[in-house]
Amino acid sequence: MPSHILPLRHLLLALAVVAIWGTNFVVIKFAFAHLPPLLFAALRFTFACLPMVFFLPRPKASWGNIAAYGLLIGVGQFGLMFIAMNGQISPGLASLVIQTQVFFTIFLAMRMTRERLRPVQWVALAMATAGIAIIASHTDGSTTVGGLLIMLVAAACWAGGNMVNRQAGKVNMVAYVVWSSLFAAPPLFVLSLLFEGWPAIEQGLRSADAATWAAVLWQSVGNSLFGYAAWGWLIARYPAATVTPMALLVPVFGMAASSLFLGEAMPAWKLIAMALVMGGLAINLWRRAG
Repeated sequence: MPSHILPLRHLLLALAVVAIWGTNFVVIKFAFAHLPPLLFAALRFTFACLPMVFFLPRPKASWGNIAAYGLLIGVGQFGLMFIAMNGQISPGLASLVIQTQVFFTIFLAMRMTRERLRPVQWVALAMATAGIAIIASHTDGSTTVGGLLIMLVAAACWAGGNMVNRQAGKVNMVAYVVWSSLFAAPPLFVLSLLFEGWPAIEQGLRSADAATWAAVLWQSVGNSLFGYAAWGWLIARYPAATVTPMALLVPVFGMAASSLFLGEAMPAWKLIAMALVMGGLAINLWRRAG
């Protein structure tokens, strides 16, 4: 029977994953100094795919399922998230708002099962909605209403990807990410060419320095391959209720890193919004774990 307590080395592994996922939002911002957002997203999924696609067998899921996941996560979640983060929402708030995918996932699952929200879920949703409303009422030069809406659509796409992933059944998650990236990178390159233009692509690739390429590899290797591999390894060995609450630390790392490295201000309203959104997520998570 799996243990409910993480030994120190596995606790540190889980913390390393959420730290990478959280600080990832600051790394994204650094990359925008040279790369336009859609090109950056395309490169992220290119290196998530190559060369690992030649070494990992295709997961036991249909081509349609793999393609749908790649489009929803690659183009929908990350494509839109990078567009929003390119001057329309701060990295700290982005790391928080994207977590609303939990509620979008619940609603999509309920449409499939026709289950109704329980009272405690209404409380959790009301708390998270109040947090998002606070963010919307304090838009400024670093965050706009448009950026907030784009992030919410990105979160909805992530939720759609979760549902597609659930339909795939038990698959090797690292291989699933690698093979689905085959369907994410090409449309992102096409969209970059159409909306950002070849001159911007050429200039971005020419001006990209070692730090920019390190940011790309941090996204593809650290965030995708290591993150999913380590998280999947932990989930396979410990109860979900032991591991998944650690994901609540992602926005904490995201907002702390944004404040430390980018100087993002953390006024009281941001902290209140974070407390409300994360409180709603925690209530929902613990309800499911109970």
